[in-house]
Amino acid sequence: MAITCTLSNHYKFQLLSGNIDFDADTFKIILMNTAFAFDRDAHATRADVTANQLATGNGYTQDDKTLANAQVSEDDVNDKGKATFDNVTWTASGGDIGPTGAAVIYDDTTADDTVVGCIDFGTDYTVPDGSSFQLQNLEVNVS
Repeated sequence: MAITCTLSNHYKFQLLSGNIDFDADTFKIILMNTAFAFDRDAHATRADVTANQLATGNGYTQDDKTLANAQVSEDDVNDKGKATFDNVTWTASGGDIGPTGAAVIYDDTTADDTVVGCIDFGTDYTVPDGSSFQLQNLEVNVS
């Protein structure tokens, strides 16, 4: 399984324009259905991806997970800047969550809910009722 992380081109533009502030903005993460295929050009805003977000139910609520405790740092060894977030967890209750094959991070503070990027899991996951699905070591890199 190869996890692929891709940044949207609109995010890069917004970042360079000074419209994104990792110290002050609110970032959210959403799970996508298995039909979703990220396009770094076309998926600029949350509105561009919501048709493929998992439906609310069984422990998943659309647009509910905020990425907490953004920590911005520079990584001189790997020549990049990065923002890291706390782990995020969904717990299935009353039925399964998914299947999902990807997650999208967006900036809920920008006027257009800028899509930062997509985490493609490389495989599809279904979270069985009573089980949890956790994304760990979440990091956005700029190199």
